[in-house]
Amino acid sequence: MNIKMPDFDVKKFVKDAGSTLSRVVQLTEEKLGTSEKTEMDSHFELLSERSDCARTWTEKIVRDTEAALIPNPANRVEDFIFERMEKAKPKRLGNLEYLGLDMIEGGGEFGQDGAYGSALIKVGQAQQKLGSCERDFIGSAGMCFIQPLKKFLEGEMKTITKEKGILESKRLDLDACKNKVRKARSMLGQQTKDGISPEAALEQAERDLRVAQSEFDRQAEITKLLLEGISTTQATHLRHLHAFVETQVRYYGQCNKIMSDLQRELASLGGPQPYIPVAGYEEDESNHRANNIELGGNLGYKRARVLCSYDAKDGTELNLTSNEVIFVCECNPPNSDYMNGKQGLLKGLVPKAFLEILDE
Repeated sequence: MNIKMPDFDVKKFVKDAGSTLSRVVQLTEEKLGTSEKTEMDSHFELLSERSDCARTWTEKIVRDTEAALIPNPANRVEDFIFERMEKAKPKRLGNLEYLGLDMIEGGGEFGQDGAYGSALIKVGQAQQKLGSCERDFIGSAGMCFIQPLKKFLEGEMKTITKEKGILESKRLDLDACKNKVRKARSMLGQQTKDGISPEAALEQAERDLRVAQSEFDRQAEITKLLLEGISTTQATHLRHLHAFVETQVRYYGQCNKIMSDLQRELASLGGPQPYIPVAGYEEDESNHRANNIELGGNLGYKRARVLCSYDAKDGTELNLTSNEVIFVCECNPPNSDYMNGKQGLLKGLVPKAFLEILDE
């Protein structure tokens, strides 16, 4: 049985090998400073810098968005593999959905007729709804924002990178031909050992230079047109950014509704009022209980956050520090400008304008 071997173009192989060697020699001489380099015009360099900037920041934005939507690195790697294999991504439950399942199961074990068990089930159901909304948000954000940016990187930017690489090869070929012309001119009037006259060698070198210059100019024009197209993609990316924001607005709106409904349901069940620590104010549960005991059950006291620092005018007022939380109640008789304040064992007047009431 005869097996037909593919045709092998020896001349083409030798020519390509020679071009590669010539480029390597030219690049080495440029790095050593022994050979001149053809520079692109300032406009082209500016377009090239903008292209590199667009690629760099688009890559960073895509990575950061993926990390924000899917914090688990293992899940991102798994999604990437399935995406490359062009297979559907695995359906997995989110952390909120797992939390919801365990809350519902735990509530059933505690007894749904009890206050805690019933509340635990309702909170678990809300977590499941939040998890479902989160999954929809991740999918929508991927379609409207991440995928278009990836398509840009893998399409236009990859093409530009390829054409810039070709242009660099053409530039090295051009500069190598220029060097050959300079060397051929330096040999005029001298005897040669290979039998080729210096004049013939110069003529051949000049022909090669004209061809190299033509190919370089053509590739430079192609690359320039592609680089100029980068600026138009920003308008498209702006639309994708708006779509991403709209998706976020819809997602957080859904979450807010779910939690507001849950809050009303829990309030209808009765039970103790929740204790919510204030950001920037350190207070453990024991201190909270101690403060409640210290108040002697006086329901007129409320928590208030100090908006900005205040220096007491006299001994009847309290000094206040920005962001601290104190206890306040209305004066008797009522005062439109001041409230009674309590800082541990200290008591005194505090201006209402410096307070944000936390307890309604």
